[in-house]
Amino acid sequence: MFTGIIEEIGKIDQINKAAASMVLSISARKILKDVHIGDSISINGVCLTVTSFTDSRFQVDVMPETFEATTLRDLTAGSRVNLERAMAAGGRFGGHFVNGHVDGIGTITRLEQVENAVYVDISVPKELSPYFIMKGSVAIDGTSLTVFGLSDDSITVSLIPQTRGDTVLGQKKTGDKVNVECDVMAKYFHRFYEQAQRKERSTSKISYEFLNNHGYAD
Repeated sequence: MFTGIIEEIGKIDQINKAAASMVLSISARKILKDVHIGDSISINGVCLTVTSFTDSRFQVDVMPETFEATTLRDLTAGSRVNLERAMAAGGRFGGHFVNGHVDGIGTITRLEQVENAVYVDISVPKELSPYFIMKGSVAIDGTSLTVFGLSDDSITVSLIPQTRGDTVLGQKKTGDKVNVECDVMAKYFHRFYEQAQRKERSTSKISYEFLNNHGYAD
């Protein structure tokens, strides 16, 4: 579990890529102070496991499912990435609950400077639209942000100077791809609602035949 508060920006030192998997070597400083083999690290919003490390870098494996479902496959040597360690039980919780399980890939369609903020429009897969609400939370490349504009296939978020400087989002351009993770609570609520609706439909005695027999249908 993560908070969406990025701790530092790392750099891809080396990539060993196969057809649908890869091993990433990432240089970092802050997150390596208390790292252990098997620790979970969020890399651009993707939860991955530390397989080896030194004082200045660590390695993770990217499996085929993650390779296909996230933007990690587009990384190259020298790419900069958002890094966050798993949330400490006794630490402050400043963002929102982020699982590190990407729901889809979005595309930046507009960047607009408005005073000290940059408004970012991101097109998202339509199947994710039920999970977004105004003023709700979303993780973009692992960064906890607030939705303040939405449509059936896009959301708008705002980046303050601090976020632009402390995350890779400040370097993004129109057309760039980003990892999108919807608020886990929204996903649970939507799932519960769908199940309740299915149960109601399956137990209801009102059917087309019933309505037809009682003069309410053609």
